[in-house]
Amino acid sequence: MFTGIVEQVGTVLEVRKAGANTDLVIQAPMAPELRIDQSVAHNGVCLTVVEVSAALDPAAAWYRVTAVEETLQRSNIGALKPGDGVNLERSLRIGDRLDGHMVQGHVDTLVKCTGVEERDGSWWFTFALPERSELLVEKGSICLNGVSLTIAALDGSSFSVAVIPYTYAHTTFRSLMPGDQVNVELDVLGKYVARMLAGRITL
Repeated sequence: MFTGIVEQVGTVLEVRKAGANTDLVIQAPMAPELRIDQSVAHNGVCLTVVEVSAALDPAAAWYRVTAVEETLQRSNIGALKPGDGVNLERSLRIGDRLDGHMVQGHVDTLVKCTGVEERDGSWWFTFALPERSELLVEKGSICLNGVSLTIAALDGSSFSVAVIPYTYAHTTFRSLMPGDQVNVELDVLGKYVARMLAGRITL
């Protein structure tokens, strides 16, 4: 479980194909603190650490994760290349504050950024509507590339989020351009409510 509050932006060092899977080698300040089998969200995708470097210099430390074929097809992880930045968040610890919202690290789909507008210090990002857009609610929560955000506007063809300067500077939103694809995780509470209303879950 995650919160959508990005801790660091890592850098992709290597992308290695392993059959239908892809191994990613990530350089990040948190790398020396990680352990094998730990869960880390990468652009909102929960991946398991399978190797950690023994670099003496923390600035050069790296770790490796594996993304399976289903993850590659559903998210933008398969499009990452050496030099790309990636939003990172370690899993929530019991007792921590939930500063964002409940995020599982299970990406639902991809959406295309259709507009970026600077608004006197903040930024307004607009996206095409995703699959199951009925689960989007104005002023509700959404997770985009691992970042917990509030839907600021919603219409029949798009939705928008407002990004504050701190989030813009400390995530990959600073390099997001129109045409880029971002990972979307819809609000898990909305998913359960939708299934209940459809009669698939009874209490």
